[in-house]
Amino acid sequence: MSSTNSHPDHPDQEARRRDLEEEAPRLEFTRRHVALLLVFVVATLAFLYYVLPQIAGLEDTWQRIERGGDPVWLFVALVMTIASFGGYIVLFNAVFVRPGSPIDLRASYQITMASLAATRVFGAGGVGGIALTAWALRRSGMPRREVADQTLAFLILQYSIYTVSLVVLGLGLRTGILPGPAPFAVTVVPAIFGAIAILIALALALVPTDLQRRLDTFVARGGRLARIAQRLANVPASFSAGMRSALDHVRRNDPALAGALVFWLCNIGTLWASFHAFGHAPSIWVIAMGFWVGMLGNLLPLPGGVGGVDGAMIGAFSAFGVDFGLATVAVLVYRAFAFWLPTIPGLIAYFQLRKTVRRWGDQRHERELEPASV
Repeated sequence: MSSTNSHPDHPDQEARRRDLEEEAPRLEFTRRHVALLLVFVVATLAFLYYVLPQIAGLEDTWQRIERGGDPVWLFVALVMTIASFGGYIVLFNAVFVRPGSPIDLRASYQITMASLAATRVFGAGGVGGIALTAWALRRSGMPRREVADQTLAFLILQYSIYTVSLVVLGLGLRTGILPGPAPFAVTVVPAIFGAIAILIALALALVPTDLQRRLDTFVARGGRLARIAQRLANVPASFSAGMRSALDHVRRNDPALAGALVFWLCNIGTLWASFHAFGHAPSIWVIAMGFWVGMLGNLLPLPGGVGGVDGAMIGAFSAFGVDFGLATVAVLVYRAFAFWLPTIPGLIAYFQLRKTVRRWGDQRHERELEPASV
């Protein structure tokens, strides 16, 4: 009988349906926003690639750019860039894709590259990329809470390597265990920052994941302030759930951590090859530490982080005593490979992803109609 089809949906089913019908995040700009973004990016690139190398003391930098780099090392930089995105896709699959998920390798590529493009375009710590990834995951059928928990696990796995590296490399260089110069500002200060981030993360991991539920009795007696406190408790509770999920990935020795390692190491490898393409590269430990310190520029609220990371990396290498002209060229070439080059395939992947998501919706709709046709 078809009468069962007339029953109202269970609340959980209704919530799931709302998740699946959610529109794509609004990543478009108005014409004014597009014009301002283009002006900012063009002006910044013009300054970084043309004006900066020609100011006093940087004539050699301009000559390096005009002559071009060693093609062999530039090819190595290209290979490292491609490998870094391969690691990113491995990390994504290990964290998000479950048996029965419609997300195949092609869809994983589309989601990761589109989210990276959104991060490039919108900057601000990668919020645009996170929103796009969350939307695609929910449209694949993943429940909202699982998306939130696994997204936090994904970010924790990825950036735990970052914070640990700040501590290990910073203290290693400062104590002389690792070879290379060790200015206090670009070794000890970042190490302290990384250590504080690690301690906060470990402390939040101890928060009960059901903290909000435990506050129900308190809320019933506490009024408005208690309700606000309960809502705020969602942040540490969610982080705790994500942290525990990340630790579970590590305990199971799944490919997630390997994917994160490949992503970061190949990024550093691209920068290392960029130094070799235009001159004598400093110690690999100095390159790695300069890379990690420079990545803090992503936190600046600039479109795509343009100028922030470049300037921070060049400044870090200058503090390490690296030739300013060589550091400028190497960083700009690294950014061309790792930042600008993937943006075009990333934007193409974004439009491919929209078609993939529509196909998922059509397939889901067909499955829903099957019982009614019996």
